[in-house]
Amino acid sequence: MNKRLLKMIGRKSGRDSQGRVSVRHRGGGSKRYLRIIDFTRGKVGVEGRVEAIEYDPNRNVKIALIVYRDGERRYILAPEGLKVGDKVESGPEAEVRLGNTLPLANIPIGTPIHNVELTPGKGGQIVRGAGTLATILSKEGDWAQVKLPSGEIRLISTACQATIGQLSNVGQKLKKLRKAGDTRHRGIRPTVRGVAQNPHSHPHGGGEGRSGIGMPGAKTPWGKPALGKKTRKRVKYSDKLIVKRRK
Repeated sequence: MNKRLLKMIGRKSGRDSQGRVSVRHRGGGSKRYLRIIDFTRGKVGVEGRVEAIEYDPNRNVKIALIVYRDGERRYILAPEGLKVGDKVESGPEAEVRLGNTLPLANIPIGTPIHNVELTPGKGGQIVRGAGTLATILSKEGDWAQVKLPSGEIRLISTACQATIGQLSNVGQKLKKLRKAGDTRHRGIRPTVRGVAQNPHSHPHGGGEGRSGIGMPGAKTPWGKPALGKKTRKRVKYSDKLIVKRRK
């Protein structure tokens, strides 16, 4: 653990700036430090060595501590198979090798990638969860067709960078929470069914005895349809970049 790359997280427990609950079922949990992750991989052309593979309490993927030739240390997301002592590099001249970051223009079709940029130079924004990977399907001009973990096929500029490999901790989805305390340690508080509440607190509440929800379809506590309704905007700027939807 590198103390210079740690930062204390202020707890808001699901409250907004006025102290009101904006996200339900949040609170408590173990104290955690934020690990500052290098999503931009800005050390272009400077080779680094993997000094340690560490656990990060803020994400489900392991992180790697990289020490560069100039002595600087940075955390990156650790791909599956990256080991202590391996060399990593970023930039257009880097090899197509596990842990290296390159522009999509320089990555061969079919290569598994992660930490993919959507805007050149902004840093990786998608494909950052445990065990995930994206694949380049084709390239045409300044655009590459990339298949995302959800199954969506999207156009991304070939000037955007991505890191080679599938992310670590592939078995994360198979992990079972074995006691109530496992969720409490994560800062998740209990959930109460809507039908068990009073009508002031939830649309499903009220009625004599177990009377069900009393309406044709389920609703959220704020009265919005809860099942099946699509919440994405019908017209969005990124529609033109989506070749195939995930469903």
